Amino acid sequence: MTKNLITINQFIKNSLGEWKSIRSTHSLAFQEVENSTSKIVIKELEIKNKNVVKLLEKYNLSSAPSVIALSISWEAISDWEMDQKIEEDETILLFLPKDKNKGIVLRNKGYAESIISSSEYFIDENDNLNIKTVYSSTISEERISFLSTHIRSRYSVIRNHDNNTVIQTSHTSEIRNISILKD
Repeated sequence: MTKNLITINQFIKNSLGEWKSIRSTHSLAFQEVENSTSKIVIKELEIKNKNVVKLLEKYNLSSAPSVIALSISWEAISDWEMDQKIEEDETILLFLPKDKNKGIVLRNKGYAESIISSSEYFIDENDNLNIKTVYSSTISEERISFLSTHIRSRYSVIRNHDNNTVIQTSHTSEIRNISILKD
């Protein structure tokens, strides 16, 4: 008997909301560890949203009914810097499904390199979202898993594009802020 995989639409719907993130990043090249905490907000955007329209235009695409648009914003505090200042940013992601379990993600800002980027995604047999992005100098691989309804785990590996050596790894635990959920 084959298992019915979660669809990208279901995975995204389950990801919406506010999350507290606890992240440990290991820079293997410099043998350094960075720990950070963040507040992450994941919202679905309308296709007519000006940021979505701009991103579609950058890729020479017109609006399509199958596009799923997200905004991911965050406020982070890292132990990397002595002054412990809050870093804020936002990225727009457009999921373009090829079928219910795989497709392409377009971003206005990449994960490993802060440039416009395109990724491939698929949902594996364990309902994990896997995203692979090939940049000019690095390759980023991410796996996001739901450990329960309100707890996600995210793993990432960044490799050198030329020789495939691992540059950085990270693990993130994300806990949904259930106090703001509507009944």
